[in-house]
Amino acid sequence: MSSPSKLSPAILRLTCAIAALAAAHPAMAEEAAEGAGEEGPSIIVYGRPEGYDIKKTPTATKTDTPLIDVPQSVTVLSREQLDDQGLEQLGEALRYVPGVVLGQGEGHRDQVTLRGQNSTADFFLDGLRDDAQYYRPLYNVERVEVLKGANAMIFGRGGGGGVINRVSKVPEYNETIRKASAGVDSFGAWTIAADLGQPLSDTVAVRLNATHEEFNNHRDAYKGHFTGVTPEIGFRLGDRTQALLSYEFADDDRVTDRGVPSLSGAPITGQDDTFFGDPAINRSTVEAHIARARLDHEFSDAFSANLQFQYANYDKYYANIYPRSATATTVTVEGYESWTDRENLVVQGNLLGKFETGPLRHKVLIGFEAIDQTTDNGRTDAKFGVGGTANTTVAITRPLALPAIAFGGNPRSTHSDVRSLSAYIQNQIEIGDHVQVVAGLRYDDFRIATVNRINNFAAERTDGKWSPRVGLILKPQGNVSLYASYAISFLPQSGDQFSVLDATTATLAPEEFRNLEAGVKWDITPSLAFTAAAYRLDRLNTRATDPVNGNTVLTGKSRATGFEAALIGQVTRDFQLTLGYALQEGEIRATTTAAPAGRTLAQLPRHQFSAWTRYDVTPKLGLGLGLIHQSSSFATISNAVNLPAFTRIDAAVFYKVNDALQLQLNVENLTDEDYFPSAHTDNNISTGKPLNARLTARVKF
Repeated sequence: MSSPSKLSPAILRLTCAIAALAAAHPAMAEEAAEGAGEEGPSIIVYGRPEGYDIKKTPTATKTDTPLIDVPQSVTVLSREQLDDQGLEQLGEALRYVPGVVLGQGEGHRDQVTLRGQNSTADFFLDGLRDDAQYYRPLYNVERVEVLKGANAMIFGRGGGGGVINRVSKVPEYNETIRKASAGVDSFGAWTIAADLGQPLSDTVAVRLNATHEEFNNHRDAYKGHFTGVTPEIGFRLGDRTQALLSYEFADDDRVTDRGVPSLSGAPITGQDDTFFGDPAINRSTVEAHIARARLDHEFSDAFSANLQFQYANYDKYYANIYPRSATATTVTVEGYESWTDRENLVVQGNLLGKFETGPLRHKVLIGFEAIDQTTDNGRTDAKFGVGGTANTTVAITRPLALPAIAFGGNPRSTHSDVRSLSAYIQNQIEIGDHVQVVAGLRYDDFRIATVNRINNFAAERTDGKWSPRVGLILKPQGNVSLYASYAISFLPQSGDQFSVLDATTATLAPEEFRNLEAGVKWDITPSLAFTAAAYRLDRLNTRATDPVNGNTVLTGKSRATGFEAALIGQVTRDFQLTLGYALQEGEIRATTTAAPAGRTLAQLPRHQFSAWTRYDVTPKLGLGLGLIHQSSSFATISNAVNLPAFTRIDAAVFYKVNDALQLQLNVENLTDEDYFPSAHTDNNISTGKPLNARLTARVKF
């Protein structure tokens, strides 16, 4: 593998070449710029655009800014694309975003690696923190946004490699919504969902989204279910004020599956369906309640404000038996059970203003965020057999013949209180028609207090951190922008779940992420957009996952560099596509007890490519084709186990029976590729699904 220092100049030259190409093709500039540069109303409204290409999102800057004017790489998955691909869970959707690598999440949570940075907590819902460890559904989502690079100025702590934001469906004041869907796949998994919306008057509208899923797949022991219900009510409180109230209930119960072990530096072969656990014990349950309120008020055409409130309660339990090591005929397993109760209270307020000073046009954001988070967590290890050993070795059979299992070893019980208060200011300055500057600064006062209830060790730590962001945008024409940006984020050493401080972590300064990025954005037509970006991301005082036990360890510092490109939108009236490519590499740059300098970062494939297309052959018949390619990568920073490269091909057929009924057939892994998409440790490696199909019926009434 080339060193990051050699990769950076090459990708910067490539980015500049693409920018020059875009600037040299003005033929469609006037038409493309017509929609891209429009100013939206001061009250930010998440609309329901049709098609794969989305021109605006308030998430990246907390202002209603066209994506072409955001100095950052942003990928948006629209509702239409999610439906066409037949996706129900967030992790499934992220497979089609180059630069995002899915982690296994120990079989009970969303976990991602963005630009080489692993996280279980950089998830947001309508811009508010949603950081508990669980699987996130898509039934109530209008779109998914992946914002890459350091994001602390907008989102606060964490977000070093990027963040993932789900945008909720909202009530419509001028449209009645009556939709339902049902689907079943080759393994017997099935889903039903409903989306109902009704204006009650000119000033009140309601919406209800609900779903139930039953899980199944190719593994010997896998099942479970998910139920989600989200009612919402919106109010127009006069011409300049809107309010929104929503509540989400989520109930998830599934088998915890930690995949297969490795053998001789690669995933063990011939055991893709073997369940290396105990179906009676491996279980994960989550019950989540998320209540939100938002108030938007427009003081004038130039000034507006919004205030958001979120209360979230997560009650989670999981237990798992999983492989620790293997030979060709035997496997050693161990396990534990864990439970977490978490309460999050988030209050966020923003004041937005647009004004001019001489030749300069300003769009200013001033805001605050207050977070109160309480977490109670416990864990006990598994004991095997009469002797109560910490692990056991058995023959590889289907199912495994495991001895009696009890929990109670090495008990842990912790309590943590996290309180943070943040203030931020950002100015988007237009200097004439061709130059823009985005500059922002955030200050976080972060305080954590924890208690280890087993040994009564109590610790506290307070950190005050500044998070700046600055971006320069050059617009040679209305539909082309060239940008460069620099941003810094931080993460306290208590980890992204803030469970407990020990005598070491209580003394450590937060991790720091420094992201330098340059890119080009080109709206080729009003409905087709090309983006490319090159970046260098440095992480200091780094933490990583131990290759053996999965615990967090310090690795000093690391660097990731890369190039990302995407083409998204409508090529013709009947042809839509999303294409994406990522070239990336990263290495540890300081020797520690966890790994020497020069080791490659975990789960960072050098090449990722994704494509999804839909072509409507006739008004009634459409065809879809998708491809995901991921080159080989290392499971962990040990660099001892290699996850092989793979290419997966998906396909779909859409048939519109009439205006009320549409049928679609999605086929995953058309060539029946044997692949291993993710891992947690060197011996917890997920196996990809074989060839399977899903039939879905969508009804409007």
